Amino acid sequence: EKRRDEMAHAVNNRVHVRAECKPLEHRVAISPANARALIDAGYVVDVESWADRCFKDSDYAAAGCNIVPNGSWPDAHRDSFILGLKELPDSDTPLTHRHIYFAHCFKHQHGWVELLSRFRNGNGLLLDLEFLVDDAGRRVAAFGRAAGLAGSAVGILAWCQQQLRQNDSEVLGRLTPAETVHALAEDVAQRVALVKEKTGRVPRVLVMGAKGRCGRGAVEFLRLAGLTEIGEWDMEETAKGGPFPEILEYDVFVNCIYLMGQIPPFLTTELLNREGRKLSVVVDVSCDYTNPHNPLPIYNASTTFLDPTVRVEGTSPTSGPAVDLVSIDHLPSLVPRESSEDFSNELQATLLQLRSWADAAVGGETGGSLATDHSKGVAVWARAAELYAKKLQEAAHAV
Repeated sequence: EKRRDEMAHAVNNRVHVRAECKPLEHRVAISPANARALIDAGYVVDVESWADRCFKDSDYAAAGCNIVPNGSWPDAHRDSFILGLKELPDSDTPLTHRHIYFAHCFKHQHGWVELLSRFRNGNGLLLDLEFLVDDAGRRVAAFGRAAGLAGSAVGILAWCQQQLRQNDSEVLGRLTPAETVHALAEDVAQRVALVKEKTGRVPRVLVMGAKGRCGRGAVEFLRLAGLTEIGEWDMEETAKGGPFPEILEYDVFVNCIYLMGQIPPFLTTELLNREGRKLSVVVDVSCDYTNPHNPLPIYNASTTFLDPTVRVEGTSPTSGPAVDLVSIDHLPSLVPRESSEDFSNELQATLLQLRSWADAAVGGETGGSLATDHSKGVAVWARAAELYAKKLQEAAHAV
């Protein structure tokens, strides 16, 4: 009731673009050009100053945005929609605003109850970017293609490092953002050429979930880098259920599936200990290690751009080479400008309808149903708000 009353009196045209607190993150949910379009449509756009963002503060200022202090979102105007990408800073402070970002809590990931409790305690609202879907259930905006592109790139670089290293303890070092996807592909192709010159080998790569956005991006990048030995698996190939010994025949395995529920694991430590294994690099683009249904139960921690790989424990030297695993949960930041522009362009039509949804929303903590405006963009926000209400109830029952 309180949220409904507040929304009824809110001015719903203010968007506050927060700086990201995640180390080595460079992306942003809205480009300067699309921020300008919001302003032209009657929105007020506040953008936090942030030196690491792929667009400069001056780009947003030139577009007509207000530049506000870094980290000022907790004190933003009460009616502001707080727009970000990755997780909020760790805290137990109640969340009072309407937040739009990838919260990674609706699938019961680690800490989901605590995060949703912060929203409940502050009478805030979470409109999760991952669950902004159209009438057909398809996400209106996603970083999937860029995640697949970057995942393939890091996987091949890790494999090349394995082939070129002097001893088993040498691993892939710090990754730095690329200006463009094509520049990244050229760099990877050069590394592959060095390995081929030294060993005569090129990697065989299996992409799981190859027909989705992420998988298509992974395959696209491999071809850009000049690789041809690519296995493309999707639901038809995995219908029998894992584990899948066929994965062991490849050098690099790139997992790009979108996990919706419990499925048999793709790989297990037992399977990795089969003799004759060629597999030496696993890239978990999906990065679902905190999900209770994780299909790759061979690791339990994410990796970073500073330390891109972790050695999979429990594998026998007699079964094959050591296995290095990549699990970076913000891979698109390897190509931050391109990925941000693509995401912003996909999100823009829906973002422009944010005020219409908020003005029309009636009832419940979510403001979740529609009054009169049934446009596609408005319906997207309504579904997201209704889902939040459902997950809020689940969290309350889980306490």
